[in-house]
Amino acid sequence: MTVVGDSADALAVEAADAAAVIDRILTPAAVRAAAHAILARAAAGDTHFQLHLDRLDDVADYTIAVTRANYPDFDVPYHARHRHLRAGGIDRPAKLAARLCGAGADEIVRATIDLVVISVLLDAGAGGEWTYVEPSTQKRYVRSEGLAVASFDMFMAGAFSGEQSAPLRGDVAGLCGITVADLERGFQVSPDNPLTGLAGRVHLLNRLGHSMARQPEVFPSGRIADLLGELGGGELRATRILDVVLKRFGTIWPERVMLDGRNLGDVWIYPPLGDGPSSLVPFHKLSQWLTYSLIVPLVESGRVVQGIDELTGLAEYRNGGLMLDTGLLELRDAALAHQWHSPGSELIVEWRALTVALLDLLAERVRQRLGVDSSQLPLAAILEGGTWHAGRNIAAQRRPNGEPPLRVVSDGTVF
Repeated sequence: MTVVGDSADALAVEAADAAAVIDRILTPAAVRAAAHAILARAAAGDTHFQLHLDRLDDVADYTIAVTRANYPDFDVPYHARHRHLRAGGIDRPAKLAARLCGAGADEIVRATIDLVVISVLLDAGAGGEWTYVEPSTQKRYVRSEGLAVASFDMFMAGAFSGEQSAPLRGDVAGLCGITVADLERGFQVSPDNPLTGLAGRVHLLNRLGHSMARQPEVFPSGRIADLLGELGGGELRATRILDVVLKRFGTIWPERVMLDGRNLGDVWIYPPLGDGPSSLVPFHKLSQWLTYSLIVPLVESGRVVQGIDELTGLAEYRNGGLMLDTGLLELRDAALAHQWHSPGSELIVEWRALTVALLDLLAERVRQRLGVDSSQLPLAAILEGGTWHAGRNIAAQRRPNGEPPLRVVSDGTVF
């Protein structure tokens, strides 16, 4: 396999004020700023993609039609892992709560947070060949829903707990002890049922356990849900949740860009934007997906979360595929669609950045055509209604197994 842009990603970036650069990069505002800077380059003809904003109305109408089919009353929930955990019409978080009904409401919230974090970290692209058959129903699931159901079944079996007397949790011992063989078994992986990035997913969970062990002041009981103490009670801003996720889980990601000894995670070098810190393009896709997903149990526990629209759209292949498959974006060189690309290649960085920026434009156009504002239809609802499903639907129409329009080598920690 020839991979375009497959080069070393762990780079040191010098900065006079590294702390300030790090604080800026670890924000959704930085994601949005870099994305719109690359959108401006695309508008000037300086990227691998041609931009066709005259298609925006058609894509908005398609997104509205998909949303109406999914939610006829337009009462659209936020994009979150809970949607996938309810695949097939089965409310699995409610099943978890029922198992813990004697433990109290606080323990139900803590167990749900443990489950959500683990399930999100296992939610990178599965590939087009993998399927999961739910033992309790014999229903077959694929991709994100399959990963969600498989992670739920493993969680309910105590796979992520180091305490036999308390199996429904995710803790240091359980996460550090997970092996490739465990995940192969739990996710029904075989030579005939391959899962993309299997070892990367296991490594991510192991690193999460080790990271928590090194932060006993944040995780005093060695459990993921100890993060609640860091968040505090009462009203929260979504950016505060993301900030905690990025800072407390930042060391679990593969080391792609290092700044002053700090691993920046889902951040990439894009030289056309400049040198040094100016060249950094952040996405924080899984961290923002985790933030969106944590909002659900936090709200259900009585907390108020404000400023959700300060988060960005997610730079992943369903939203990105929607942009390409509907013609909002077009490759200047069509041959690139038939080559494999690393996540750090200029092409994929541009694709992901343009996806984030175009989601902003598309969300505004959807609201205009419906006559609503962001308080009535926030970005998180448009993603759920919405663009993610529209991207999946059009991919299924255009390619076998609903593959994305670009081929990206995945290690299970990006998409």
